[in-house]
Amino acid sequence: MAQNAVADGPNRVAVAPLFRGYAFDLDGTVYLGDALIEGAAGVVATLRGTGARVVFVTNKPLETSADYAAKLTRLGIPTLPIDVISAIDALVLYLHDNHPGARLLAVAEPLLIEELRLAGFEVTGDPLKTDVVVVSFDRTFDYDKLTRAYQAVNAGAVIVATNPDPYCPTPDGGLPDCAAMLAAIEACTGERAEAIVGKPSVHMARALLDRLGVPAADAVMVGDRLLTDVTMGLSAGMASVLVLSGVTTLEHLAESSVTPTYVLEDVRGLLDQ
Repeated sequence: MAQNAVADGPNRVAVAPLFRGYAFDLDGTVYLGDALIEGAAGVVATLRGTGARVVFVTNKPLETSADYAAKLTRLGIPTLPIDVISAIDALVLYLHDNHPGARLLAVAEPLLIEELRLAGFEVTGDPLKTDVVVVSFDRTFDYDKLTRAYQAVNAGAVIVATNPDPYCPTPDGGLPDCAAMLAAIEACTGERAEAIVGKPSVHMARALLDRLGVPAADAVMVGDRLLTDVTMGLSAGMASVLVLSGVTTLEHLAESSVTPTYVLEDVRGLLDQ
């Protein structure tokens, strides 16, 4: 497919070529808040019609894959839970591989705690009976949770976080995300997280490529963030598309050392309109 060059920056194009597999970020790429980004439903439908495999990848651990699938379906993109990979999936995969049977102290919201229990882990509130402190995007974060995490790490527990995002984009300006909670725990303990399993980690890349079922060279990561979406795609051997419909601007791109394979105004540029 032809790539029609657009002014204002290297690798910025009107249309990107077709791939066998597409991994889409959600917030800022497919939708913003409860509003679908213009053209997103048609793009996904057309790509699926070509036989391409489409999955959705999010660092936001506040809902289950089934919840995200239901939201996408409601907004006009029919989606099954198997088509959604979240930081929760990457976290469970990492913990099973690296800390099987671990006792977890979770700085997290009730949904993630329940998902960890369903995955077979013991979640404890006792810092002295904790093997791993799990840190996530937590709108219930408070001093008690910080103190328990501090005590657990001082007693020998390691830290594992869901995602490195400093804030989550919302229509009204955003919310502090996991990196804020993690920074507080790292600051008071003097310890660093053993792993941050969401984008751009190899753990999330592994999960999404397994779900796509195509080689990395035949897949593309589409997202609005340079340090998570684009970096993960490039590191995993995928092509990367930065869309300018979310948090990243051309000014941010010009100041960054991260170079996407393609830069598009929005997801409509994935197709030859």
